[in-house]
Amino acid sequence: MHVVMFADQHLESLGGAQVSMRLQKRFLERAGHIVTVVAPGLHRDAPGNAGYLDLPSIAITPDREYALTWPGARTDRFLDAQMGARLPVDVVHVQADFWGAFIGHRYAARHGLPVVHTMHNRVDVGIEATAPFPGLVLRALNAWARTALKPAAAASRSRSRTTAPTSDPGGDLRASRDAPSSGATVPSTGAPRPRERDAVRRADGWAYLRRLAALSSAVTAPSGHFARRLERHGVAPAVDVIWNGIDDDVLDAALVAGPLERRPGRPRFVWLGRMSPEKRLLPFLEAVAASGIDAEVEIIGGGGQLRAARRIVERRTPTATVTFAGRLPYAETLRRLADADAVVQTSIGFETQGMTVFEAASLGTPAVVSDPDIAAELGSGTWTVADATLAALAETLRRASADITAGSPVTPDPSVAERFRQSSRTAAMVAVYGRAVAAGR
Repeated sequence: MHVVMFADQHLESLGGAQVSMRLQKRFLERAGHIVTVVAPGLHRDAPGNAGYLDLPSIAITPDREYALTWPGARTDRFLDAQMGARLPVDVVHVQADFWGAFIGHRYAARHGLPVVHTMHNRVDVGIEATAPFPGLVLRALNAWARTALKPAAAASRSRSRTTAPTSDPGGDLRASRDAPSSGATVPSTGAPRPRERDAVRRADGWAYLRRLAALSSAVTAPSGHFARRLERHGVAPAVDVIWNGIDDDVLDAALVAGPLERRPGRPRFVWLGRMSPEKRLLPFLEAVAASGIDAEVEIIGGGGQLRAARRIVERRTPTATVTFAGRLPYAETLRRLADADAVVQTSIGFETQGMTVFEAASLGTPAVVSDPDIAAELGSGTWTVADATLAALAETLRRASADITAGSPVTPDPSVAERFRQSSRTAAMVAVYGRAVAAGR
């Protein structure tokens, strides 16, 4: 099977989606498939790959790490010419939210190809967290989509669309649909809840995602809670749940190198991620100080809030020892997760999966989890924070620290390690590809 993936950013640029797509590409190729990845060309040196098709682009960040390719007739002509030697194509897999999505759907419509669209992000939450006037940005984004996708819409209406998700070989589709979200009973019909009907009508992030889903043969999401949310907002009647995975080889190496038993000492907590407001690092550090826990707390990652985070530690002088490790290589990050007593996840409502806690659970490390949806997805091995307040987070840190000190921490579900392997995620996605291709015949 020849799969053409479309991305907003080059796979050699920084970002979680890019890491996931590189892994997907490698395991699809390992399984005997051909993968071409279409994305804006980089504006810095990077490793080459015969499977990359770089589009003409302009840099959009001062460090030239990220770029934009304008979706339009000129890009269409360039892409078609470059794809000529790579034909035939079996399925288009869009894993983009903006220009990459437009370019991918236009390409599929021109050539009558089925589209599998993976929804990686909550567009509304992401824009609200990063844009000064999010409502205006969302209206502009919906207008841009109407213009950019107009040529694709007519062609797409002639294609049949599959709606029934397949069973997932990894088991997380079934489990996540059965798992409760925030303690509530979730209808399986995909109908919006009463409080969400207004959002369905507005030209908001959900309307934008509905437009993309309408052009797709199948829609997938990296977690059960995000899939249910997409269904409730009418984005698609049924969404396949396929977790982003971890490299089988890297996981096996980390498990072999990991400690056989706990290293003596104070409870060890790790916070890992991008230092930006939606990740809630600063409230976490305030809660560490307020909790009074006698522990080792390691912060891994970087970002714009590093200076503010250091100031909180200097000002509050917590009982815990707080260290800033900076950005670390992936293998070293996994080693530290395996050595920790708990990883701490503090964002709420932003993550569509929350990779860190799944990586930790695969290594046998439990988690302090602020987002109830992510806690439900994991199933076990979590100390769940009662609400979004600093007091609740501090209390949960005290509870986790006491359990660890007593030698009775919570235990992750051992099946996560197998269900999180990329080989099983690839098998699940190939089943979706096959269903989309069959429906388009």
